[in-house]
Amino acid sequence: MNMEQVDLHVTSYYPKELSWLSFNERVLQEARDTTNPIIERIRFLGIFSNNLDEFFQVRVADVKRRILLNKLPDANFDEDEALMQQIQDKVITLGHDFNVAYDDILKTLTEHNIHVKRPEQLSPFHQQWLGGFFKAEVLEHLSPILVDENKNYSGHINDTMTYLFVEMQDDKNHYALLEVPTNRLPRFVVLPAERTRRQKTIVLLDDIILYFLKDVFGNFFAFDSIRGYAIKLTRDAEYNLDDEIEEGVLDKMSKGLKQRLRSEPVRLVYDHTMPSEMHKVLRKRLGINRFDALIPGGRYRNFRDFLAFPNVGRRYLENSPLPSLRSHAFERFSSVFDAISHEDILLYYPYHTFNHFLNYVRQASFDPDVVHIKVNIYRVASQSRLIGALVNAAKNGKKVTVMVELKARFDEQNNIEWAKSLDEAGIKVIFGIPSLKVHSKLCVIHRKEQGQIVSYAHIGTGNFHEKTAKIYTDFSLFTKDPAICEECDNVFKFIEHSYKPFNFEHLMVSPVNARERINSLIEEQCQLKRNGSILIKINNLVDKELIDKLYLASQQGVKIRLIIRGMCSLVPGIKGLSENIKVISIVDRFLEHPRVMVFGKYEQSKVYISSADWMTRNLDHRVEVGVPIYSPALQQVIIDILELQWRDRSKARIIDAQQQNHYVRRGNKKKIRSQIAIHDYLKKWESSRANQ
Repeated sequence: MNMEQVDLHVTSYYPKELSWLSFNERVLQEARDTTNPIIERIRFLGIFSNNLDEFFQVRVADVKRRILLNKLPDANFDEDEALMQQIQDKVITLGHDFNVAYDDILKTLTEHNIHVKRPEQLSPFHQQWLGGFFKAEVLEHLSPILVDENKNYSGHINDTMTYLFVEMQDDKNHYALLEVPTNRLPRFVVLPAERTRRQKTIVLLDDIILYFLKDVFGNFFAFDSIRGYAIKLTRDAEYNLDDEIEEGVLDKMSKGLKQRLRSEPVRLVYDHTMPSEMHKVLRKRLGINRFDALIPGGRYRNFRDFLAFPNVGRRYLENSPLPSLRSHAFERFSSVFDAISHEDILLYYPYHTFNHFLNYVRQASFDPDVVHIKVNIYRVASQSRLIGALVNAAKNGKKVTVMVELKARFDEQNNIEWAKSLDEAGIKVIFGIPSLKVHSKLCVIHRKEQGQIVSYAHIGTGNFHEKTAKIYTDFSLFTKDPAICEECDNVFKFIEHSYKPFNFEHLMVSPVNARERINSLIEEQCQLKRNGSILIKINNLVDKELIDKLYLASQQGVKIRLIIRGMCSLVPGIKGLSENIKVISIVDRFLEHPRVMVFGKYEQSKVYISSADWMTRNLDHRVEVGVPIYSPALQQVIIDILELQWRDRSKARIIDAQQQNHYVRRGNKKKIRSQIAIHDYLKKWESSRANQ
């Protein structure tokens, strides 16, 4: 069959930027879901806000660049400008829903004796205490930027922070920008008990500063009145690295990060109650133009701080922790290498403890038989036990090679510092391929056994980050399979010597063979027509070539099920095009992060886990690695987990042609919350293996 002859009579792709906003709407649904504990609901507001910041820094910034470059031959100015307007309209709608959710959450908090108040709403006792707190703890951190009418101040603003735009009224109005120092002080100030210890009162740092504005400026300026309003500026997160050969990679990266601090604004969010004259002055002083998103919002900015909203009430106001499971495959052996030699081992975080991986590297750091450790780092924790183990390995005379991805967005500065620390410890640090980000999750260990060097490999879907491993779901495979381990070694060689040809028969490696391999696996199912089956779980599906392949497979009768957390440009359910494709998305207490592919049914299934989403950047412009799961038992575990997610009737949403985010209807089926069901499933699975 020549698949290219099948007519795609409808070219249908949902705009990825609007699809991303649809995903963030699902996050907002969790904040509005009254079945979630109230503290978790307010933290979902923080997640929503943090997501939206990154959306503007990356995706909206890209749309703006396309608009500004509209004179290029392949530009589509009208389409991009219309998209920008759609984005702004959707963001404003979500902002309204956000404010409704916040107001409802505040009311519910009061029912649990937690009161979020402004200073003017406090009793005299608390106002007096707050005055002392402001003078003793806050005032010393406030350094206003006085606004001159002839300057542009966008370069003076840190886009990770909230600012107050202050107006002092006299014969002539004077203006200032005042940073809310949440990087040095808590955003949420818990007041001392006044009457009963059960009642807790919280005041936001923003409100404290606004209440005492006169104390900040009064000794230096004469004014009849003073007022301030919260604002937040978001910048383009991209930066350019020059090609000066004599300049080192770390120096280039540092220069690029400084360039980001001065980059163009893409969004200004401001308190919608700000008077129009102040708003006009603000726009002019920040150099905001008509292509920038101007978003009127509520009283507060930087809601991402609400990710850390304190639970000052009862424990049931937040999720009860799910105890991390220990892998019987590892536990039955004292040495991780004996365990992996016995069988391939699969972990699923955060259900399994991340300590198994850390122990894998820790034991390697002092095992006399280990000669070499190779790992690639994309994101790691600020106090990384992995880094500590690698440094210790170097001290013990092991050869250690660490590939550090300096261009991991928003983690660049951390990775620069880690690279310096590793280099100082005598570790070989490589920075990969200039044109490609290295996003794979590999850790290979060479060990001397019976006079020969054998290899052990870890291939995963998530970062080596102790903190995110507690809230992101991700798979990790540990194997001693000689063919797979050799190919993992070749990935590191490819990173260092990308000009050399490498053949990967087992691994799915971007940009070498991943696209070709996925296309081939889809075509195999097309040969089976109605007996074909594809089950995919990924974060994002926006690559048009792969979407077209799925459309073609659907036309051949292949049953396709997709579990997609974030962006989905594929439009399901279109007769004659995608009627055999169903898509759901799950947003719950853990961030769904793994990439999994299952082609075929029953014993014929081919199962892969991968670090790559189905995006053009991941397939063609990054180093990514997918690995086949050859163990039938482990294949079944992965398939069972995906089937539990497909049967979710609590947190699963249908992705339809309009991306309306309707929940999957329960009907007469059992109400399954897949993340809880998966924990129960793995707990039973580990227990059964321990009893064998």
